[in-house]
Amino acid sequence: MTIRLLLADDQELIRTALTALLDLEDDFTVVASVGRGDEVADAVRAHRPDVALLDIEMPGMDGLTAAALLAARAPDVRVVILTTFGRVGYLRRAMEAGASGFVVKDAPAEALADAIRRVMAGERVVDPALAAATLAVGESPLTPRERDVLDAARHGAAVAGIATALHLSEGTVRNYLSAAIAKTATRNRMEAVRVAEERGWL
Repeated sequence: MTIRLLLADDQELIRTALTALLDLEDDFTVVASVGRGDEVADAVRAHRPDVALLDIEMPGMDGLTAAALLAARAPDVRVVILTTFGRVGYLRRAMEAGASGFVVKDAPAEALADAIRRVMAGERVVDPALAAATLAVGESPLTPRERDVLDAARHGAAVAGIATALHLSEGTVRNYLSAAIAKTATRNRMEAVRVAEERGWL
């Protein structure tokens, strides 16, 4: 059986190299290649791949959001996140988005080919060291409301703006931010946002 692949990466050189590499495998064929996350769903509809290889950081839509979109609209397409960023937070979010695999770009070529075949066989494939690190970090200590407030603070919004957006009082927002800062063992809300993102809690 030939495994039909879609590549999504904003760097054309990477896409070209991956296409050439994967086409060397007798059981792979690259049927589509896109450079933006918001082009993934249309390409899947048009070309019907078996596996979508998605980078994380792309214009239009990031790969994690695209993975969640495919899980909802094309659940028969397996998703493998292929990224430079082997971060615990990204792995956790990728699994929550329905990805079947998570491979870092500096892995050997044979590891990627193996991951694609294993994903097609119904397995979940994750770098073992990254999986261990994710387990070590543990579940998020943030309550849903603390997470909402911290998420709203990501881009530097003032307390008043967060309060308006979430229909809370300013005092309640400050309390949630203080709790999130304490739970992340940081000194301010922007540090708390950074730690929560790195650990996959946002």
